Amino acid sequence: MSKEEHGTPWILWPFVALWKLLAGIIEVTGRLVAAILGLALMIVGVILTVTIVGAVVGIPLILFGFLLVIRGFF
Repeated sequence: MSKEEHGTPWILWPFVALWKLLAGIIEVTGRLVAAILGLALMIVGVILTVTIVGAVVGIPLILFGFLLVIRGFF
């Protein structure tokens, strides 16, 4: 008999952890506040990305804000 594991593959763990973090933020703050927070993070990320030096921080902020907005709506 083979043993089947129903866990998450190790390569997908960062995505699962990020999604669980987003879900936790939404549970605490609520959907509307999470969407507004995500929009604000996206704006800050765009502003930082315009200053080329801040692109290292700005691009992840844009992605995190986008995920918060998506998670807030669905």
